[in-house]
Amino acid sequence: MITIKLVKSLNGRHKKHIATANSLGLRRPGQTVQQPDNAATRGKIAKIAYLVEVTK
Repeated sequence: MITIKLVKSLNGRHKKHIATANSLGLRRPGQTVQQPDNAATRGKIAKIAYLVEVTK
C-alpha cells in the first residue's frame, strides 16, 4: 500500500486531472488516502504528480 496526499487544490485544473484525482479518492487539499501499489495506481499518480505527494 502507498499513501497519497493531495497537496494542491483541484480548482482550475484540467478536467481529466480532476477526474484522475477523484478516482484515487482525493477531493480536498490535505486529504490522504491509501491505495494499492500497482501499475494502475502508479499511472494515475504520474498523470497528476504535480498535485500529489506519495509516501510508502
